[in-house]
Amino acid sequence: MTKHLVITALGEDKPGIVNEITKALKENGCNLEDSRMSVLGGEFALILMASGNWNTIAKLESQLSALQDRLGMHIFSKHTEPRKVQKNIMPYSADVISMDHPGIVHNLSGFFSDKKINIEELATSTYSGAHTGTPMFSVHMEVGVPSETNIAELREAFMDFCDNLNLDAVLEPIKN
Repeated sequence: MTKHLVITALGEDKPGIVNEITKALKENGCNLEDSRMSVLGGEFALILMASGNWNTIAKLESQLSALQDRLGMHIFSKHTEPRKVQKNIMPYSADVISMDHPGIVHNLSGFFSDKKINIEELATSTYSGAHTGTPMFSVHMEVGVPSETNIAELREAFMDFCDNLNLDAVLEPIKN
């Protein structure tokens, strides 16, 4: 039976981190199922899900402390189950751009939370606006919209919400 382990790692960014972590997975007979990796400031952040049989996952887990020491990172792990297929959920993406200011993600997450819509992925970034250098903020979300939701009403409410906050936004279905 396949077992799953979520591993998070955080530490100073330097070359070779991904190589060392994926080497540990490979040497222990585990598969990399899903991952997100990013440099934030001077820190490297990683979250991944590894799979394998019970003994390969246990072997990997027993080596994480040594890997943490070798890389000088904080590494945590947690056993999990594969995500259950969600029926009656439509995948949508929400993209928002605005001048940077506090509270944008909080406001957007509140909008979706109030409508019982799950945020499944979220990525943000800041950058300088072309020609002006104005601090800008970009948000990309992937959300699971329940199929009973009236999409026209949701889109109109989202656009009105964003307009009131002076956010430039798009809400559209994700095409596989």
